[in-house]
Amino acid sequence: MTRIATLLAGMALLIAGSPIQAQSDTATEHMRSANPILFSVMIDQLEWRDNGGDPAILEADAWLGGDLNRLWLTVDAEYADGRLEEAEYQALYSRAVTPFWDLQVGLRHDARPGPERDWFTVGVHGLAPYFLETEARLYVGESGDTAMKLKAEYEALLTQRWILSPEIKASLNGQNNRLRGEGSGLSEVSAGLRLRYEIRREIAPYIGIHWKERYGTTAGYRREAGLGTSETSWVAGIRLWF
Repeated sequence: MTRIATLLAGMALLIAGSPIQAQSDTATEHMRSANPILFSVMIDQLEWRDNGGDPAILEADAWLGGDLNRLWLTVDAEYADGRLEEAEYQALYSRAVTPFWDLQVGLRHDARPGPERDWFTVGVHGLAPYFLETEARLYVGESGDTAMKLKAEYEALLTQRWILSPEIKASLNGQNNRLRGEGSGLSEVSAGLRLRYEIRREIAPYIGIHWKERYGTTAGYRREAGLGTSETSWVAGIRLWF
């Protein structure tokens, strides 16, 4: 976590900027007003699933910055059977490279399941054709391990308040890790379909269905441990935006 704290400090300097030459107060004020520092917090999924252990899921992110440079913080966690089962944190520096795409670099920290590990990450985030929100990130670990995660999500506006949101995620690994139950190649694919009602744009409860399937060596590790490779569950949750 110390590495992430150090990275955050460096990213903050990039966002704030450090001009080489002094500028007049009028020019500085004009720059600030033209590109103000803003922030946003999005709890995209805070939900409960009806499969074993009745897990609670949290997927959230926050950003701070302007139009071109932003600091992103993300959290992806699962709480089940009275304990924290999975926890992944990311600190990213994001730079807009086109009107619809950002290039992101930073660090990822896996706190659960153990042992803890850190990754360097580089990826893109933006809108693909047909307004498909897309993420693609490559990870390189301390010991040379590699992994990749892909995500795509779409929002279909049924009415001004009812929104149907399908999403799909895929995880790939460059090597086997029996201790963490991860196999090389395509490891996991999950898909969800959620219907939300926006009481206000910032508050939207939802219901839906979620499916997850493991593949290859990852599926083999789970069978050896007496665990299933496929999960389908109904979900209920709330989406919050600040």
